[in-house]
Amino acid sequence: MSKTLKILGIAGSLRKGSYNASALRAAAELAPEGVEIETFDIGRLPLFNQDDEQNPSEVVVEFKQKIREADAIIFSTPEYNYSIPGVLKNAIDVASRPYGHSAWDGKPALIIGASTGNIATARAQYDLRKMMVFLNMHAINKPEVMIGVAHEKFDAEGNLTDEATRKIIGQALEALVAWTHKLSAETGKNAAA
Repeated sequence: MSKTLKILGIAGSLRKGSYNASALRAAAELAPEGVEIETFDIGRLPLFNQDDEQNPSEVVVEFKQKIREADAIIFSTPEYNYSIPGVLKNAIDVASRPYGHSAWDGKPALIIGASTGNIATARAQYDLRKMMVFLNMHAINKPEVMIGVAHEKFDAEGNLTDEATRKIIGQALEALVAWTHKLSAETGKNAAA
C-alpha cells in the first residue's frame, strides 16, 4: 500500500487577496492522486532573533515539525524590490536555526511565483534558489512556474482561471513528485512510494 506524499506549501505573501496563496490553493486542487498539499501561515511566526533559537516558541516548533514531516516543499513567492519578501526570508531563517538543526535539510522543493508584472517573479525565484544551496534543499529546475500579469489569471475570488497556467502547475507538481521519489530512493528515506 502506498503512503500519501505530503507536500507543505508556503506562500511568501501575507496579503488577504494574495495571488501566491491563490496559486497554492490551485496547486492543491491540481495535485496528482496520492498527493496532499497542506499550507502553513508564516505570518504567525515571530521575527527571527538568535537569542531565542535555543528556546523556540510553540509556533516555531510547530513550523519546523511540519517541514520535517513533509516529503517536499512548495514555495509560492511574490517579488518585492527584486527579491523575496522579508516575511519569507524570516520563515526560512527561523526554520534553519539553530545552526546544524535546519528543518529544510535535504528537502525537495518547487518554486512558483505570481506577480502583476510581466516577468513575474524571476529575480525572487533566483534569489530563493541561491538560498537553497546553503539550506541543502533540492529544487526542481523545470518546468519553471512564473505567473506574470496575475491579475488577469485569477478571478475576484482568487480562483486560477488561466488554463495554460493550470497546465504548467500540474506539470510542475508531477515533476516534483517524480523528483521527490528519485531523491528518496537515492537517500534511502522512506518517502511515499
